[in-house]
Amino acid sequence: MKHSVEEIQLKNGARGLLIDIPSASVMATRVQFRAGMQYAKNHDVYEIPHVVEHLAFGANAKYRDEQAFEAEFTKNGAYHNAWTSDVSVCYETECADFEWDRIMELQRVSICEPRFNEDELRSEKSNVRSELTGYMNDYYRLLWPRVQQAVGEDVLDLQERLKTISNIELKDIREHYRRTHTAKNMLFIIAGKLHGRKRKIVHELEGWNLKEGERFEIPRADLHSSSAVAIRRKDASNITFGFSLVTPRHLEMSEVLAMNCLNHILNGTMSSRIFGTARKRGLVYGMGSLVASNAHNSYWDFDGEVNVENADELFSLIQKEMMRALNGEISEKDFESAKMYALGRFQMGAQTPAQVADYYAENYFLDGVIERYDDVPKLISGVDRGQMIELAREFAGSGVKAFATVSSVEKAFISGLENKLNF
Repeated sequence: MKHSVEEIQLKNGARGLLIDIPSASVMATRVQFRAGMQYAKNHDVYEIPHVVEHLAFGANAKYRDEQAFEAEFTKNGAYHNAWTSDVSVCYETECADFEWDRIMELQRVSICEPRFNEDELRSEKSNVRSELTGYMNDYYRLLWPRVQQAVGEDVLDLQERLKTISNIELKDIREHYRRTHTAKNMLFIIAGKLHGRKRKIVHELEGWNLKEGERFEIPRADLHSSSAVAIRRKDASNITFGFSLVTPRHLEMSEVLAMNCLNHILNGTMSSRIFGTARKRGLVYGMGSLVASNAHNSYWDFDGEVNVENADELFSLIQKEMMRALNGEISEKDFESAKMYALGRFQMGAQTPAQVADYYAENYFLDGVIERYDDVPKLISGVDRGQMIELAREFAGSGVKAFATVSSVEKAFISGLENKLNF
């Protein structure tokens, strides 16, 4: 969608992006605070940010409970949601263009004037417990926190998180909210038809009654390698696996795009070198890889599921194709095809105001950088094959990696698979 972007700073210290999309019939907002798990006051109440997020649409200065607020918010079809990560708590809305100002006021009330109470805290602690208990049956959610722990990140796994919920009291909720939900710790993105409305939007945002506070730094972890983590589940009928290669620095967007090209070559389609070949041989139904970069570290992650009888052959294939890539055995034809695929997927990726907002949020919420959407095709065209190979070598040679599985097999078998990941 054709759009323009303007960054503004409010008098109270909050910053954000106003994205004008002249053709939009919907307005989307994203409001982020650095208030995630890394900012809980201690690990005994680690799950506080998650509970605060759940309470965000509960009782507030104008509505007595979640049901009353929800009925008012959604009466014309508007949508809201929130999510929590290690770093962020983010609140999202989407609404029809004709009611943008009503929804913005409701968002202000929910974020700035919550009325935390014991009844809703009791209910939401139970809901969070149910949510995490359900995740215990999702083997990927089981193994990835263990991979993070294995490389030295200060996170808790699902079982550890569950144990902290009962420790959370109303005073903890209020303390976390007061400390983290402040103006300087807030970034926002508003995307929609903004022409002629920007002055009013800024005026409304200036009225958000938050304390000034401070913008928190993102904690840095001291990372290292680890031996294989084997999570035993007697009922696991196959092996769910994940492994990560970590380089201790932030990647620029051009570097992420380069690694995305390599991931496409290795695992992107049925004709890819690892996944495509494995499917052709009947070794695996699904697997993939991706690159993610945060403020201090970047991760090259692989995961999938494989039957025990196919695991050795699959990991031999992974080893072979990774070594080929690291040795530079990638043709210009395959590389150019990956770039064209990236360009096509990019052009399909911003068809709604919410997609446009999410594109800018990825980098803006991380480090305040505005990666202009119109610049990306040029960045993709400029990706260099040699740069891609050197980046892969950087990840493989960093000395920081971890491997975890969920299965019913013995640790010795898992260690044998890990041996094939020595690139």
